[in-house]
Amino acid sequence: MKFNVSSTKLFAQLQAISRVIASKNSLAILEDVLFDLNGNVLTMTASDGETTIRTAIDVEAAEGQGKVAFGAKLLLETLKEFPEQPLNFQIDEQNFGMNITSSNGTYSFVGQNGNEYPEMAIETEQNNQFVMSAESLLKAINKTIFCTADDELRPVMNGIFFDLQEDHVTMVATDAHRLVRVINTSIKAPQPLSFILPKKPATLLKNVLGKESEEVLVTFGTRNAKFEFGRVLIVCRQIEGRFPNYNAVIPQNNPNKVVVDRMTLLNACKRVAVFANTGTSLLKLALTENQIKISAQDVDFSTSAEETIASSYNGAPMAIGFKAPFLIEILGQVESNDVVLELSDPARAGLILPAENEENEDLLMLLMPMLLND
Repeated sequence: MKFNVSSTKLFAQLQAISRVIASKNSLAILEDVLFDLNGNVLTMTASDGETTIRTAIDVEAAEGQGKVAFGAKLLLETLKEFPEQPLNFQIDEQNFGMNITSSNGTYSFVGQNGNEYPEMAIETEQNNQFVMSAESLLKAINKTIFCTADDELRPVMNGIFFDLQEDHVTMVATDAHRLVRVINTSIKAPQPLSFILPKKPATLLKNVLGKESEEVLVTFGTRNAKFEFGRVLIVCRQIEGRFPNYNAVIPQNNPNKVVVDRMTLLNACKRVAVFANTGTSLLKLALTENQIKISAQDVDFSTSAEETIASSYNGAPMAIGFKAPFLIEILGQVESNDVVLELSDPARAGLILPAENEENEDLLMLLMPMLLND
């Protein structure tokens, strides 16, 4: 097999798909990237056994066809050092050797038989489908993935829950301390359906969707989910199990509502959080008429800080505690200029909402409170 290809173009594609490769693999060949040349199209595949990503690029002066697998790490480390230039690849289909010829030299690799690379696991009865724009899917993943858990005992919380209805799609993530719910009304489903997308393929999608402006076709059955867009295909195993009833934990009656400038609150929380106890990271928010006092202290080191910022609040005075990193991360995910805090009492979860939602979107973030000592 022979072909010519741009060094930077090939490196960009390999870098995108190689993120799926695990540090420890059950099969040695899963440390490789599979090259499949057919005509002037080079298809590349990488997998960890549960998630597989495939992409394709056009090449020039192609001769022959076939499948050969090469070590991803060695390939990437070689290609990243090349400036933009055409590279010539010559692959021996008998002994799986490869020579890369650049403008200055030649580099030799030894690969493996591509026919031994595991086949992509696609269910024959994957007949549940819906379409969403790459932009909508990327935004939903960005706003939910930080809330996924790393809980071996409750694996259903280690991914993003897709709850499909006929007039909207809801995407939810929670780690039991925080919850994010994104409703997109521009996406329709043929019937009520649901699946849980694991964190790793969600991260892969996040990395490659930013370069796409097309629609994403999502197909799923009982075990696997498939995402197709442009020349990219991602197939992953779903998380099996029943996702928690997220609507049951969202408090409905929240009489205390405060509107505040998001960046003012975020920056104040960042400054005050420096003085919080390193063990608890407790931030106290005291709400009085048209202002919020943010405070933190570390008794062990005799440090404390407080700031008072303006807000729109006419409810009863109350104080509530939140874990600083969680509150800061949530505020960083909201895109509107102002945020709305909906609170009922210091022992119940607080809701953080954008003052203005984006078109076709309804975003809700929930944060469990921490016990205040006073």
